[in-house]
Amino acid sequence: MKSSALAKAPKISFKQQMLAAREEAIVQTVNRLLAEKGFEAMTVDEVAQGVGIAKASLYKHFPSKEDLAAAAMVRVLHRTQAYLDSLPADGPPLDNLKAMVRWAMEVQMAGEMPSLPSQNSTLRANLMGNGAYLDALVGVSDQLGGWIQAAQKTGQINPQIPAIAVLYTLFARACDPVLGFLQASGQYSDAQVVEWVLGTCFEGLNAR
Repeated sequence: MKSSALAKAPKISFKQQMLAAREEAIVQTVNRLLAEKGFEAMTVDEVAQGVGIAKASLYKHFPSKEDLAAAAMVRVLHRTQAYLDSLPADGPPLDNLKAMVRWAMEVQMAGEMPSLPSQNSTLRANLMGNGAYLDALVGVSDQLGGWIQAAQKTGQINPQIPAIAVLYTLFARACDPVLGFLQASGQYSDAQVVEWVLGTCFEGLNAR
């Protein structure tokens, strides 16, 4: 029965494979440009040039600049969810939260984390109407929110701070400009920078 079901699985045509590969290349290029310069400064021409295709061909995959950026944001959320799923389900919640923040900062320092859109950005408006983005965002937020509330119950995170405020604070670390400033100085290793910013995020600036 199992082999029969596999035999009936539809095959992906070569054309479909090529289209999928091109879309992946487009999204990767958009992701890099969003990380380098942000949505407002990124242009569709730069994306097309980065992929090595004509702008007209680009629009066959994504009809607007906002759709391009939304696809990159969905991709990074799926990547985030995959990382969260790799963490031990029965692990200490605070350890999992720290692992997630460390991973997000490492992705940013590698130039692979797109910047979050500003409140009045056309991209933000597009994302609020994008079902795939909202579903992925809710999934990631719910998982992190559960860990935050569990850590608050044990007193590892201040229970007086609303969980949503803690969640947004952790999200912000993925786009923290301090990482780039310290990295650009050339005086410290990426690992040092990550550990310092991670420490200020969870332990604050008080001397221990």
